Order: sequence, then structure tokens, then C-alpha cells
Amino acid sequence: FTKVSVTVFAGGVVFETLMGINFWTGAILILAITGLYTVIGGMRSVVYTEALQTIILILGSVSLLVIGLIKVGGWNELRNVVGPEHFNMWKKLSDPQFPWLGIVLGTPIIGFWYFCTDQYIVQRTLSARNVTEARRGTIFGAYLKLTIIFIFMVPGMIALALAKTGQIELTDSNAAFPTLVMSILPAGLRGLIAASLLAALMSSLASVFNSCSTLFTVDIYKKFRPLATEKALVRTGRIATTIITFLGVAWIPFMKLISSHLYQYLQSVQSYLAPPIAAVFLLGVFSKRINGKGAISALVAGFVIGMIRLVLELNKAKLGGVLFEIADLNFLYFCFSLFSVSILIMVLVSLLSEKPSMAQIQGLTFKTLSDENRAESRKSWNKWDVVHSIIILTIIVVILTYFT
Repeated sequence: FTKVSVTVFAGGVVFETLMGINFWTGAILILAITGLYTVIGGMRSVVYTEALQTIILILGSVSLLVIGLIKVGGWNELRNVVGPEHFNMWKKLSDPQFPWLGIVLGTPIIGFWYFCTDQYIVQRTLSARNVTEARRGTIFGAYLKLTIIFIFMVPGMIALALAKTGQIELTDSNAAFPTLVMSILPAGLRGLIAASLLAALMSSLASVFNSCSTLFTVDIYKKFRPLATEKALVRTGRIATTIITFLGVAWIPFMKLISSHLYQYLQSVQSYLAPPIAAVFLLGVFSKRINGKGAISALVAGFVIGMIRLVLELNKAKLGGVLFEIADLNFLYFCFSLFSVSILIMVLVSLLSEKPSMAQIQGLTFKTLSDENRAESRKSWNKWDVVHSIIILTIIVVILTYFT
């Protein structure tokens, strides 16, 4: 629903816009290239190629930002052309897609799920040599995340400004970035940016392939076949990844039924999947009373409710009454509602069933960490880790203040 379909769709758009290659040909091509190096190299190839691709992506995007601002006439001119509403992250309550209250209630749930529980992201942290490296890698990742505003959001506004002034022709907002690349950059830089975009897309797909393989073989297949050989596990992982990829590609034609805008589609679908997982992880870490039955109940019920909402939204034009109201509810408000329902189900089922023993939860919640664990955690902290965390929070506050 999100990883494969969105990445392959974006890959098809990039190939079509930058190289004139048919959408589906480009989509299949990016799948084949990424699959080849992921299968051959495994997690190690994902880590090393992503480290190199990050540098290319940031340098290329910064070049686009600078040249784009020069073309527009500077920051103030950009603000004048696109209008102040595009520089405001906090939309009115009446905004149909991103009302400020929905952002406050729903976005943190999606963000918590994505960055704290999604194997697609968390696998980087799990591959660190120790806790200290994992923490510092996460802090560095937070710095990189801050660049998104300047290397993707602002270029998007630049594309809009150039389209308004007639300097470029923009027919599809999903192709704003590659259209900007083709329209304003010289040949050499154009190739660099194209490489950076494809690098980012292949990085995403490689992570999906590795995550699918790992999760299915270790958490599912190996439970039923504990004596399976390494060769059998690898083969099974590849088959599972192939099936997931096929289903993701098959879902692409249905994406436009939810939204024709790629970013909005992604946020919508994540709002239906993230809440129960975020709820289970959050309460699982902070509560000693939550048990397995409560967690499973919340995950299953939350997933079913999320899928019902997805089906209703796909058929919204045919609905009326209460079903239409459910399908038409803003996805951010639905996200918070589903999160609350998941917590309620988990708490009720846990309270009505047996309390987990200390042996089952020892070291898995904050209150059950041993003194040795706490001492080790404190020892791994460095004052610079704290300083950098404070700097990141300060930058976030400044950015949010400016874009208000």
C-alpha cells in the first residue's frame, strides 16, 4: 500500500519526465536494477549504497535549490509569486486535507510509527555495532531530515512560481521536481540530479526488499520451519519479496482513487495502517500491565478498521449516510480516532486477561530495566549527544515559527 507502490510510481514518473521512457517501462526498470543489487549484496549492499546515495541526493538537491531561487529572483520574490499561504504549515481548521488540529493530533502518530517501529527505517539502527553508534546515527539522521524542507519543499514552491510566471510548463504536481530539473539545469547538473532522484528511489526499494525478506523469514517462516537451512530461508525470503512487490505494483492503478497527489495518498494510507502499531509499541514500552492478548487484539482490530476505511474511501462516490461520513472523515482525524480505539481495545483486553509475569516483561519496559541496564544506558550517553539533540529541537522550533 505504501512502500512498493509509492516508490515504483515515483520511479515511473522520474523516468517518464527526465528520460521520456514509458511510465511502466521505467517502473519495471527501477525494480529490476534495485532487486539485482539487493539480492546479490543483502543488507551490506543496502547500507553502503545508501550512504553514497545520500551524498549525491543532498548535493544535487541543494544545487537545484540555489539555481531555482536565482531563476525566481530570490527568496522574497518566491514568497510574492506563490503567496504567503504556501509558507504557512498551519492551515485553517476548514482546510480539507491538512487542518492544523489534524496535524497536531494525527501527524505525531504517523511519525512515531514510521521512525520508531517501521522495519524499513529501524533496520538501520538495528545494524549498528552498539547502542552509542545507533543513537548517534539517529541524531545524524534527524539533522538530515531537517534538510527536507529546503531540498524538496522549497523546490516544489519554486516549480509553482516558475509555472505561474510562464518559465516552465507544469501539468502534474507529482512531476514538479523532475520537471524543474529538466527545465532549469544545465546538462551536467541535470544528470547529477537525475542520479540523485533514482538513488533515493532505489534506496527506498532496497530497504523494502531487505525488510520483507527479513521479516517474513525470521518472524513467520522460521517459526513454522525452525530447522530450515540457511539456503531455504534465503529462497523463501526472495519468494516472499517477489510476491509483495507484485502486489505493490498491482495496487498502483488504484492509488488515484484515494488521491491524485502522491504525498497526500501516502499520508492517507499511512493513517489507516500506523495507529494500532504505534499504540501497541507505545503502551508496550511504558506499561507493565499490557499483555500479548491485548496487543494482538488491538493490532487485528485496528488493521480491520483501517482496511474498512480504505475500502469505503475507494467507493466513496457510491456511498451515502453514515458510511459516507466515515469515508469522508479527514484522514488525520481518522488516524487519531483509530489510535484511541486501538489503545482502548488493548487496555480492556489486557485488564480482562491475565497479568504478564515479571519474567515475561523483564527488560522490555522502562520500569523493568535492571540496574545494570540503566547503568549501561547512562554510560553510553555523551554530553554531545544531548547538545546535538537540543540543537535539533531548537532548529525545529525556529522553522515552525517561521512557517507560521
